[in-house]
Amino acid sequence: MATFAPIVVYWLYAGLYQIMLPSKLLSKYRLHTREEEERKNLVPLSTVIKRVLILQSLQIATAHFYFSITSTDFTSPKTIQHSIPIQILQIVVAMFVMDTWQYFGHRYMHHNKFLYRHVHSHHHRLVVPQAVGAMYNHPLEALLLDMGGGVASLLVSGMTPRTEAIFLCLASIKGVDDHCGVWFPPHSVFHLVFANRSAYHDVHHQSRGGKYNFSQPFFSFWDRLMGTHMPYVVLERPGGGYEAKMVKKRVEVTRQ
Repeated sequence: MATFAPIVVYWLYAGLYQIMLPSKLLSKYRLHTREEEERKNLVPLSTVIKRVLILQSLQIATAHFYFSITSTDFTSPKTIQHSIPIQILQIVVAMFVMDTWQYFGHRYMHHNKFLYRHVHSHHHRLVVPQAVGAMYNHPLEALLLDMGGGVASLLVSGMTPRTEAIFLCLASIKGVDDHCGVWFPPHSVFHLVFANRSAYHDVHHQSRGGKYNFSQPFFSFWDRLMGTHMPYVVLERPGGGYEAKMVKKRVEVTRQ
């Protein structure tokens, strides 16, 4: 279940965004126009989908190997499910571990010129983030950062298979939400709970934002602690929609 559920959730959630983006319902909340997306992004949607499917095949193989040596099937009578408070605590621990792994690995891939040029730059070919492109990476990055971070989170938190499935689905949804390119002023659930959200990550994808806002997928505390946090404001764009603007000083215009 923990192997396939996050992938199914990824396509359901990302697909919903992709289908609804052209509609009037979501277009008025876009952080970039459709024309800007088509002009700036260096890879077509079809290429993004193919790469993500390849990486998810690698993810399935990695997850199958991990669960085969560490977990008891969640339907087994031998599996004792922890209490709800313990599960919540384990998920919070897993969030912290994943964020830590992702922050330092992500930041290093930006600072190491070889790794950025040959590996991490693949992800930044999507200058305008796309929901279905949340997992669009070089295979080495997917293995080291995404899958490595997931394995570390599960090992440290000590979750049961059922809780692992819940956490991995949550991480999958949050990754898509960070890349959705949509800003809801009446904030979505994720936008209310997490400071690290779509506009925050959009700043990182901008041409001058590559040295800032490395935190992903849940919190932003590592950026704040390590001096890589870039404040921003979200402004209404003439003609409809919104845009995220970096600012040098904090201003009380939007929640950070």
